[in-house]
Amino acid sequence: MRKVLILLCLAAATGLLWHYTKPASSAAEAPVMVFCAAGLKKPVEEIAAAYEKETGTPVRLQFGGTSTLLSQLRVAKQGDLFIAADDGSLADAKKLDLTREELRLVRQHPVIAVAKGNPKQITGIESLLADGVKVALANPEAASVSKITKKLLGPKWDALAAKAAVMKPTVMDVAADLSLGSVDAAIVWDSTVPQFEKLEAVAVPELAAQQEHATAAVLASSADTPAALRFARYLSAPEKGAAIFAKHHFAAVKGDAWSPRPDLILYSGGVNRLAIEGLLKKFAAREGISVTTTFNGCGILCAAMKTMGDTTDPKYPDVYYACDICFVPPVAKEFPEAVLLTEAEIVIAVPKGNPKGIHTLADLAREGLKVGICNAEQSTLGYLTQAMLKSMNLYDAVSKNASAQSPTGDLLVNQLRTGSLDAAVVYLNNIQPQIEHLEPVKLPADKAKAIQPFAVRQDSPHRQLGQRLLAFLLKNRESFEQAGFTWSPNLTPIKSSEIELPEWLKQK
Repeated sequence: MRKVLILLCLAAATGLLWHYTKPASSAAEAPVMVFCAAGLKKPVEEIAAAYEKETGTPVRLQFGGTSTLLSQLRVAKQGDLFIAADDGSLADAKKLDLTREELRLVRQHPVIAVAKGNPKQITGIESLLADGVKVALANPEAASVSKITKKLLGPKWDALAAKAAVMKPTVMDVAADLSLGSVDAAIVWDSTVPQFEKLEAVAVPELAAQQEHATAAVLASSADTPAALRFARYLSAPEKGAAIFAKHHFAAVKGDAWSPRPDLILYSGGVNRLAIEGLLKKFAAREGISVTTTFNGCGILCAAMKTMGDTTDPKYPDVYYACDICFVPPVAKEFPEAVLLTEAEIVIAVPKGNPKGIHTLADLAREGLKVGICNAEQSTLGYLTQAMLKSMNLYDAVSKNASAQSPTGDLLVNQLRTGSLDAAVVYLNNIQPQIEHLEPVKLPADKAKAIQPFAVRQDSPHRQLGQRLLAFLLKNRESFEQAGFTWSPNLTPIKSSEIELPEWLKQK
């Protein structure tokens, strides 16, 4: 067993900066056990050797047909990574609850492979069915390439399988037979052909459009997920594994820049802190990374990003989890796509029993009340509160009683608890930790709601890591629900530039 992760917490100049990290282990590294589709054998062996030399962590590889490996994993329930050759097999592994995180490595599609010069003049599937043409196929029960081809060809596959001169367990086996001249043609991955000097590919319409991904997935059986994910990141890193895949003529999928322990920088609106703080620690521990998070009002966060100038600043956030959609347009260029993840209700917080009898926003204008609202320039909550009050012609009257204007709602809650305030406009989430002492006063439902968008920076060197954080949050909904959030009805990503604000919320 590796050492338990140590979680470090640091204070920042503005907001709260949390830094979750895992120290390097001084103990000898246990091997990473990898089950890999046979068609990726050459590059993966080279990548594993480079990784072991660079990090000292041994990698143990077992190759076979994807379906064969999947069957073994169902029975054995051991290992750290499964590298499947196609998307369908990976989906099957997920349905069986065998895999967790996924990192795409390469794209590939089936082709007809023939000897150099194409002596049999093979031009398509019909050519393979002609008399005198000897064809080698991989077994569709064992190898992904034939499972995909069988699905694409339908009845033609049955005729082809009946005619096949030989059927082997893996794509590399049939390519080897073709290279030796034992057969005239074979159906293999396009990435397989360049690995054999004597072969060339014939692309055919029935197969060419079917793009599949070879993907590394962490196995549920892994005893060391940080080690498994570290090697998976190495496999997909542009300057590491992806470069070796490309050298072997694979169409590599660009992954994150390589770092043994990357630091993911996340800016988050203060309202999200209660829900995600514990989850960030768990995510950092599972990934074996650092997560540096600044919690603050979104106005302050956007101003900090603007001050940095552009994303070349190493402190520019990789991920931005705002308090509301109104603070996404200012940084839409850097975060062009967002997922509207959660919603938070805005309420008037009052002491238990509501001693001042406050029931509406208009009541906050009563003479002698000490009211807390958030700063409109520093925070989303302040901006929304200001817009809501202005739309009801109450802003000037309530502002006269505003004895506190803070960047976050939790600071107002603290003042309410000490008796410095009689009421405060905050998120329902802000009073959850103090629900024994405070109670909410409901506000108009059409305006008293903030929608929290989650966005990953488009040019972040840790973009895939940011997307995995999103997936991790989605799997832990109970943490958000316990903090008082509800889930947005539509989690489909939207373009930041297309976010439409209601008229009452637009800047005048």
